[in-house]
Amino acid sequence: MTQPEFLPAMKKASAIITDEGGLTCHAAIISRELGIPCIIGTKIATKVFKDGDIVEVDATRGIVTMLEHCE
Repeated sequence: MTQPEFLPAMKKASAIITDEGGLTCHAAIISRELGIPCIIGTKIATKVFKDGDIVEVDATRGIVTMLEHCE
């Protein structure tokens, strides 16, 4: 989930991916306002992806692909 305090980081992001949320959640609303892709409600994103990982986001199809895992 996102919080209003995350807004500065969200403005720098190329996309937003969350474990929880729905069409009217904070992440979805902010991503629409910023014009960036968003995939919400993955249930496992924070377990699979870590800070520094490079991913490709296809928000139209709801697909996130790991491109490079940062260790």
